[in-house]
Amino acid sequence: MVRAHIFYSGIVQGVGFRCATQRLARACEVNGWVRNLSDGRVEILAEGSQENIQKMIRHIEDHFCEAIRSEKIDFSDSGGMFADFQISPTG
Repeated sequence: MVRAHIFYSGIVQGVGFRCATQRLARACEVNGWVRNLSDGRVEILAEGSQENIQKMIRHIEDHFCEAIRSEKIDFSDSGGMFADFQISPTG
């Protein structure tokens, strides 16, 4: 199990990005959260298998195509902190 800390920018707020991310993460059996940031980006903290997280990332990027770009993805050991995938308040 790994943890991925992901930031997306582009057209990511006001377009259903967080709801779609939650749906895709749950379908890929990934736990964690997604939230809007005050600077216009979206932040995701996801835990699961490396394969499932990569699948979630591919689905997100396929779903939103050219409207988004991944600015940063950091992988680390999973803390096992999450029981599901939630939409968190703006950070």
